[in-house]
Amino acid sequence: MATHSSTSVLEYLNDIPSEQRSFVEKIRSAIKSKLDKKFEECINYGMIGYVIPKSIYPDGYHCDPKLPLPFAGLAAQKNSINLYHMGIYADNELLKWFQEEYAKQCKFKLDMGKSYIRFKKYDDIPYPLIEELFGKMSTKNWIELYEKKLKK
Repeated sequence: MATHSSTSVLEYLNDIPSEQRSFVEKIRSAIKSKLDKKFEECINYGMIGYVIPKSIYPDGYHCDPKLPLPFAGLAAQKNSINLYHMGIYADNELLKWFQEEYAKQCKFKLDMGKSYIRFKKYDDIPYPLIEELFGKMSTKNWIELYEKKLKK
């Protein structure tokens, strides 16, 4: 995963290649249009991150409790734009829903790993589907799911 040394979201956007910037900004808008307002946008792991702040979840991330609980990320890579969504990784029903909807809405095959979706064909990014995906999980839902998976 390529990371940037940017310290703010606006700096990150200014640092990425101009041919990717408008697509990243559109994805960012799609995310923010439906994302629970309690999530915080920041730079996390060298990309645009969406986290549950320590003021809401003081325990933080189990891998490094000093960090807020991560939920999603958006990164401009060398040849793609990657969208990371931990809910898809943790919730099989959400994953299944997303895969089915993606197949209905997009003409190209889904390029996906455990928690990321890779977009190489920028003109086929399903912005309404991204909006819907990010509207499906609140901070409360994510904390409950995270703790349930962590205790297994």
